[in-house]
Amino acid sequence: MIPSPARLICLLFLLFSGFPLFGGTTYQRVLFLGNSITKHGPKADIDWTGDWGMAASSAEKDYVHLVISGLATRNGTHPEVRVRNIADFERSHADYDVAGKLGEFIDFHPDLIILAIGENVPAPKDDSAVTTFRNEVIRLLKTIQGDTGATIVVRSGFWANEAKDRALAEASSSVGGVFVDLSALSKDESLYARSEREFKHAGVANHPGDKGMAAIASAILAALPQ
Repeated sequence: MIPSPARLICLLFLLFSGFPLFGGTTYQRVLFLGNSITKHGPKADIDWTGDWGMAASSAEKDYVHLVISGLATRNGTHPEVRVRNIADFERSHADYDVAGKLGEFIDFHPDLIILAIGENVPAPKDDSAVTTFRNEVIRLLKTIQGDTGATIVVRSGFWANEAKDRALAEASSSVGGVFVDLSALSKDESLYARSEREFKHAGVANHPGDKGMAAIASAILAALPQ
């Protein structure tokens, strides 16, 4: 049977990302916790009409859908998926009610948790702020993971910030997670949406475009345990 163009593109993407096409660890219940790069609903005042990762040109081209496609190829079937924008955690992590606000995702019992945050966290003013952010991320991840033994993946920010990314890396290490360093991506102008098409809002344009989303997905898939 000749594969469809969409499936062929996915297979080629996985091949060049270094992700194993068959075998290895499989995941059945995947949880993405992120911000607008992960998912953002329509918002007229910034001229954003999508309901997927900003600013991919379509849902299937955002990093979430690319990672899901990669996992489906590895698993032989699509995993169950939950996606939640937790920009509110980024902005107010010190008093965030994880169990109260994310209870349905705890009850989902994910076997893979992908945390993609940092961009909306205020720049830490001192080491104390870095420590607070790190500890709150640890609390978030431990609460979501519970006693499931879920694999945890934490990526650094698409907009690199040494202090915030260090806190994320330390939090990932503390919970036995896999840290994905994306710091080099922010230096590549071709990965920004503004390099692919025009946007009326500079904030939207500053998000990863289709190429940037593919780079994020490739890095996450390559980092997953074999």
